[in-house]
Amino acid sequence: MEVIRIKSITDYHRFRGLPKPEHPLISLVDYAQVKFPDDQNTVNIVMDFYSIALKRDIGAKLYYGQQVYDFDEGIMSFIAPGQVLRLEQDPDSLHKGAGYLLQIHPDFLWNSALAKNIKSYTFFDYSINEALFLSEKEENIILNIFENIREEYHINIDRFTQDLIIAQIELLLKYCDRYYNRQFLTRKISSHQILSKVEEFLNNYFHDKNRDEINLLSVQTVADNMNVSSDYLSNLLKLHTGQNTQQHIHNKLIEKAKEKLSTTSLSISEIAYELGFEHLQSFSKLFKNKTNETPLQFRAKFN
Repeated sequence: MEVIRIKSITDYHRFRGLPKPEHPLISLVDYAQVKFPDDQNTVNIVMDFYSIALKRDIGAKLYYGQQVYDFDEGIMSFIAPGQVLRLEQDPDSLHKGAGYLLQIHPDFLWNSALAKNIKSYTFFDYSINEALFLSEKEENIILNIFENIREEYHINIDRFTQDLIIAQIELLLKYCDRYYNRQFLTRKISSHQILSKVEEFLNNYFHDKNRDEINLLSVQTVADNMNVSSDYLSNLLKLHTGQNTQQHIHNKLIEKAKEKLSTTSLSISEIAYELGFEHLQSFSKLFKNKTNETPLQFRAKFN
């Protein structure tokens, strides 16, 4: 199916049958007014701007990567520019949909700290099954910020408008960051299941002597096997263990290296290779950094 690229917020309004936006670089859309194309129930689109949505009962699903948003409940979604998503409308749904869609073109953030800092909010990269679920109180806070943004660009635009709106966007993102961390803490069963799966995967990976390729294990590989994004996994592990995914991989590498150094006659180079290092120096540097000993010094204790 053809992928439709939507380059501007004005183009999006035209595509969804909405009035022309009052500001070309930022828009708050009432989702009850959004129209789906009459001639198709499924569309693939790429937008060149940020999209922050709070929706419910819209009678459609949004596919992002390999996962899916189901908007039967009120949840928030976060889409960054250039990400491909697929919208599937349920033709039999009686729901018109409710909620809001905040669209922010990167040019609106130009010359502000948020232009750079927005990339630090990792929920824009999360797997879609980690959508943000809100309590009623949390939802009201988000809706109030949305309304503040809309009121600001509805009044006469002056030299204060951009700064005031950006301040509201920053407040919105900080609240969402807080709510995501709350979601991590309140979903301990699911979180602990992932922690157990990570530990099991690392153990199996380093004990598998029949791997097709011997490469240094990456954070992305671990995340792919957990069916979550790398940012989400690192945040989750950091929250519950104090260490991110890379640190967990390094710990397991050192554990396996110590085992080989103390129980086999393999050379240091052979051990480094078996653990996926292309260069002996990289292995030795990591080992020294983690243990305050060189691999040879550690092995000498067992001879």
